[in-house]
Amino acid sequence: MDTLIVVLCTFPDAATARQLGTELVGKQLAACVNLLTGVESIYRWQGQIENATEVLALIKTTRAAYPALAKALASGHPYEVPEIVALAPETVADTYLAWVCGEIRTACPG
Repeated sequence: MDTLIVVLCTFPDAATARQLGTELVGKQLAACVNLLTGVESIYRWQGQIENATEVLALIKTTRAAYPALAKALASGHPYEVPEIVALAPETVADTYLAWVCGEIRTACPG
């Protein structure tokens, strides 16, 4: 049985996020990718404090699909060190979990 996870990943622009998000859904590694534009990121990179406007992708997938999804994200991402952070929700509506599992073709609880 599988559980839903949400993967956070930032991109330099909407076109890149949209392209990779579409590939993930097309390969059935993600059921849904939401793109949030205009995210301001402040971070340290190579000893310098940086500030960038990015696009945040919220990627809905399953724990079983995560390894392949993370590999696809890392290989297709333009950043040297892409943000790939998986969060496990405490609760998920049964109907939504069933839909996600169906889109990724994995076994659902219940």
